[in-house]
Amino acid sequence: MADDDLATLGTATEAPQTTGRTTGTPGGDPLDRAPARVPRWLGAVLTAGLVLAALNLRPAITSLGALMEEVRDGLGMSGTIAGLLTSVPALCFAVFGIAAPRLARRFGPGAIVCAGMAAITIGVVVRPFAGGTAGFLVASALALAGIAVSNILLPVVIKTFFPDRVGSMTGLYSMALALGTSLAAALTVPVTGALGGGWQAGLAIWAVLGALAIVPWLAVLRHRAPQTAPQAAGAPREDAPAIRISRSPTAWSLAVFFGLQATAAYITMGWLPQIFRDAGVPAGTAGVLLAITMAMGIPLSFLLPRVAARMRHQGPLAVLLGACGLAGYAGLWLAPAAGAWGWALLLGISNCAFPLALTMIGMRARSAAGVVKLSAFAQCIGYLISIPGPLLVGALYQHSGGWGLPIALMAGLMVPQIAVGMLAGRDRRIEDER
Repeated sequence: MADDDLATLGTATEAPQTTGRTTGTPGGDPLDRAPARVPRWLGAVLTAGLVLAALNLRPAITSLGALMEEVRDGLGMSGTIAGLLTSVPALCFAVFGIAAPRLARRFGPGAIVCAGMAAITIGVVVRPFAGGTAGFLVASALALAGIAVSNILLPVVIKTFFPDRVGSMTGLYSMALALGTSLAAALTVPVTGALGGGWQAGLAIWAVLGALAIVPWLAVLRHRAPQTAPQAAGAPREDAPAIRISRSPTAWSLAVFFGLQATAAYITMGWLPQIFRDAGVPAGTAGVLLAITMAMGIPLSFLLPRVAARMRHQGPLAVLLGACGLAGYAGLWLAPAAGAWGWALLLGISNCAFPLALTMIGMRARSAAGVVKLSAFAQCIGYLISIPGPLLVGALYQHSGGWGLPIALMAGLMVPQIAVGMLAGRDRRIEDER
């Protein structure tokens, strides 16, 4: 990802920059520049668009986890291929994470988010009826590509149009994301039953949520925002140090920490309901348990970053979250059904390593340009690292016929996550490691 691509998209601590250039949308994408004054109606539409878009960033993944057994049986899918399905999100996030800044420069962030919502809608509605495993994978990749670019660019929209309310709008965005994750996990099985019991309808119904999200973004794109004085796109800031991000030990520790926590999260979203179902937990209850796990991120995503920001060393938090994960895996090994609710809560706490990783990214650089570079590096490398984990879990499950080895793998990966979390949490800045 080129540095000038990142610079033009704004940062967490800078005021929005204006470009004044015309993009691929009629009249220019209003998100491609910061208007001097945002009309009240546009702010309301953008808020609705942010919430609806965030609600769509996980249902394509968690709805599949709730119906994985039915999908496997219906398509004749092996455990290894099912594991591939749980790895596709990380692959798409890494690949399209690299492309998102360039697409945003060419067409404007608003146009790409709108296209992302359309891709989610089409992919979700097509994949159950694609006629085979290959078509299912391709349509899933389309939906996940839309999720990937939207996931990256929605924070840019917040920073551009709500510079004085970044915290509150980011909180709203995070809460909607966690809510969409939990709703899809909890409701997919009962909705499938209400629609006649076919897994195809149970997966495709979530396209309705995607279609709703397109509407406010079309309204945003139709708005012809007043152009302001142009600034040099990608012009380097005088106070921005030259940072060789790939030579920073802190950047690498953050990337590995991000990758391992993403591995745990995607294994949980893809396989946790099946673990409970194989232990004798009813399918509907297994979906609710996954929803509980995902819902833990709603309150903790507000609390954890505030606590972390007050600490000089965030490593102890990484240890605490990792210990919860190890306790949850031990419970899944010893008594998956008897203590199911407790294990779901513990794994939900452990999964909050994601907001901790984002907080540490913001604290490990002195300059705004450094934060952007570190974020792009840690997330792209991290998602690439996370790809093999769900695949290995699926392969081990298929060949061993049980969950002993897969759970041992999950617990084993938690140990290096704790170790690199301690390294990433040290009070250092990447500018000091040049």
